[in-house]
Amino acid sequence: MSTETAKKPSVLFVCVHNAGRSQMAAAFLTTLGEGRIEVRSAGSAPADKVNPAAVEAMAELGIDMSAETPKILTTEAVKESDVVITMGCGDTCPIFPGKRYEDWELEDPAGQGVESVRPIRDDIKARIEVLIASLVPAAK
Repeated sequence: MSTETAKKPSVLFVCVHNAGRSQMAAAFLTTLGEGRIEVRSAGSAPADKVNPAAVEAMAELGIDMSAETPKILTTEAVKESDVVITMGCGDTCPIFPGKRYEDWELEDPAGQGVESVRPIRDDIKARIEVLIASLVPAAK
């Protein structure tokens, strides 16, 4: 199977409100993955809008999340993903055999200013870089 027809790995990021951590992770993976990975994010109890401090923290790095909206977690989204990364959503995420699950313990940026969100953002970026390396074979 050529790399042109190979199925892209897909990743689903899940947190409770889909307003901060999972949105930042999805934005980093979309940007740093350069189209090589399919990206989804969702929340078990989505907020009305994305956390403004998370949007501001990402904008500082040139990543625009201002048009994103929180989405509800669906069973289909989990089934369609190869890797499911939870961020504090507890047991609300359905488990299916054959999927890779990771739980990233990250501080919740809800209600915090951009100064408090920056270290969370930087932690997520570092984890995304490791995730990409595990999913995309190095260029020869």
